[in-house]
Amino acid sequence: MANPAAFRAIIHGHVQGVFFRAVVFERANELGLTGYVRNLPSGREVEVRAEGERELLEKLIELVKVGPPLARVDHISVKWSNCKGEFHRFTVRD
Repeated sequence: MANPAAFRAIIHGHVQGVFFRAVVFERANELGLTGYVRNLPSGREVEVRAEGERELLEKLIELVKVGPPLARVDHISVKWSNCKGEFHRFTVRD
């Protein structure tokens, strides 16, 4: 990896029950990223943790800013960090 990085993003809004996790999962796998996406207990937030090339991670962030057609993203907070190689693939967590 030329420019490895990682991020943790919390997406706030109408993001549960609208195939948000499925879309993030599909796109992250297309981009060759590792990590996970999961719903948070609040019912109005989704967490994404991802590792990979920074440019590809930025593409994923652009996707989650919008989400799938039925979603409404009110706010997204992203915290960047160093890539630690924690994940071997991208998954959907419960």
